[in-house]
Amino acid sequence: MRCLTLLICAPFLASALDIPQPGPDSRPQPNVPQGEVKKSVFTESRIFEGTVRDYWVYVPKQYKAEEPANLIVFQDGGGYVKPDGASRAPVVLDNLIAKKELPPTVAVFVSPGTIPGGKPGAAGRSNRSFEYDSLGDRYAKFLIEELLPAALNGLNVTNNPAGRAVVGSSSGGICAFTVAWEKPELFGRVLSSIGSFTNIRGGFAYPAMVRATKNAPKGLRVWMQEGESDVDNLFGHWPLSNQDMASALKFAGYEHHLEMTGGGHSGQAAGALLPDALRWLFAPAKN
Repeated sequence: MRCLTLLICAPFLASALDIPQPGPDSRPQPNVPQGEVKKSVFTESRIFEGTVRDYWVYVPKQYKAEEPANLIVFQDGGGYVKPDGASRAPVVLDNLIAKKELPPTVAVFVSPGTIPGGKPGAAGRSNRSFEYDSLGDRYAKFLIEELLPAALNGLNVTNNPAGRAVVGSSSGGICAFTVAWEKPELFGRVLSSIGSFTNIRGGFAYPAMVRATKNAPKGLRVWMQEGESDVDNLFGHWPLSNQDMASALKFAGYEHHLEMTGGGHSGQAAGALLPDALRWLFAPAKN
């Protein structure tokens, strides 16, 4: 029987799509200025009371205080900032900025909150799903009102939403979309990889919500990546959910791109594609 779609047939075939591999932009290059990365700990949240989280701030060598820089906020920041991780975001930013394929860009890498154990030596409790998978503006308000003022203290970044992006993977991917969806006047660019647009905490509702904005779109540009062999469980089917989101974005007239790749629920493909995604997100608007 002939397969109707690649996605339907994928479980019964060897992978039909390649898993992208990191290219030169994901590796340190000779004579490329390296930005500075500083790590801090944030403990003063009122919105997510009792949480503790690490965050890192990347400032490129080309940053000038008198010129507003672009801004990218990465969820699950510890993974993105690792020099030997799947994404190696600081290395990618160094290379793209040096080639003038991105303007000078400040990046903030934010870990999800942890609630420390109540007794000495007790393990902490992750607040990640509550922060990332929930719909509404709570996490966006946390970034805008609490974390970013601390992280960006003394730095000059643009207020233009076309120069401000939110990035995340899996639950962090739906979180990135939620931040921009709730605050499009501050974040106009979204990078979501293997995004959990499923029923973990109601995220399956997004395609209908996006379609409802057809006559008044929010001005977002959205780049998505999804693996053909991603998760299928009681919360939903990740490949179908991401295709549903892409279809809704197309219907409502949003600038968007969905990159279907080989592989499953992994950051490998998205990490390799990060340079392409950032170039696309920050490309000049089409006339």
